[in-house]
Amino acid sequence: MKQTLFVLAFACGLTAFGQKKSTYEPYFPEANNWIQKKPAELGLNTASIDGAIRFAIANESKNPRNMEVSHYQSFGKEPFGFGIGPFAERGEPTGIIVYKGYIVAQWGEPARCDMTHSVTKSFLSSVVGVAVDRGLIKSVNDTVAAYVPPIELYGEPVSRSADDFGKPELLRLFDTPHNRTITWNAMLRQTSDWEGTLWGKPEWADRPDKDPTQWLNRPRHKQGEVYEYNDVRVNALSLAALSVWRKPLPQVLKENIMDKIGASNTWRWTGYRNSWIVLDGQVVQSVSGGGHWGGGMFINAYDMARFGLLSLHRGRWKDQQLLSENWVRQALTPTPAEPTYGYMNWFLNTDKKLLPSASANVFYHLGNGTNMIYVDPDHELVMVCRWINTPAMDGLVAKLLEAFNK
Repeated sequence: MKQTLFVLAFACGLTAFGQKKSTYEPYFPEANNWIQKKPAELGLNTASIDGAIRFAIANESKNPRNMEVSHYQSFGKEPFGFGIGPFAERGEPTGIIVYKGYIVAQWGEPARCDMTHSVTKSFLSSVVGVAVDRGLIKSVNDTVAAYVPPIELYGEPVSRSADDFGKPELLRLFDTPHNRTITWNAMLRQTSDWEGTLWGKPEWADRPDKDPTQWLNRPRHKQGEVYEYNDVRVNALSLAALSVWRKPLPQVLKENIMDKIGASNTWRWTGYRNSWIVLDGQVVQSVSGGGHWGGGMFINAYDMARFGLLSLHRGRWKDQQLLSENWVRQALTPTPAEPTYGYMNWFLNTDKKLLPSASANVFYHLGNGTNMIYVDPDHELVMVCRWINTPAMDGLVAKLLEAFNK
């Protein structure tokens, strides 16, 4: 009841969240043809735009460009932190600025496909959103267990040893007393406290508690009570969504979103070398929700910007509502457990902590690297920024917004 009242109060307080009345005819770029305009043509200060670009380049991430090396200097130090998906060398600091739908500036290598890390989660939540909009999932408040049957893993030995006799042969993602209570909503908001091991990664080993006594057998939090950013649980959501769609999620994303927004044919959404299951007699890979152990979405900045433009228009592209307005509204609504997080990976600027220079109406799709799709409804603005040092994100936004000063 407390959570419901919070959501209602938040929604009432933000009735105009991202819905500023437009004074122009929205422009949506065609596939392979995105019109570019000079900033001055649209009333922007060119010097400020140029300053923002210089700032972004000067504040390149200090992490190694080799993503595998970067992994083993960070997440690779966790228990069971070894990589199991593909890594790649990343490119130059890169970005695109889109105003009123037009590209007004770009830098770096915007056509280069790089890992986008946890921005992948926004694509994952979108394919879940399409499933809800289509009625494949009746309600986000349904328990996930009701939709996920036992799963056959691919690559199991034909002859099982005596040591394995009697042990479960099928994966049951939601077959514990706690996991049976978890809803789609809690999984999307990272408030589920799902328990288990998936693809060789125990959920407690992802960003583990500093107190090792809390790693095993701790009491579970009731879903919705505690926010915990956890990629094992995200991957459990991905596998659950695969069970609902009964076909690879990259195909679902391509057919229902990416093709419709005119994205290129170069993006790839990968999983892990061991994340294969048998589905309807076919071998299918369950994709990951990020690059925590490798894998995730490999994509160029133009395609990220198109997704940002779709977000800016609240799921609408031209005359098609690809994601329902209701879904986008839910994605932009936080819970008491984390007031700056909606559905993965829609981060909200309501407390203006990460981006104090921006409006509270701003939201952004965020991933390690740092990779950011910045969406500013007040200014009809989208910016993709890749490989910037995290503390410099607000400085970049501040310099960008100076372009609107007359």
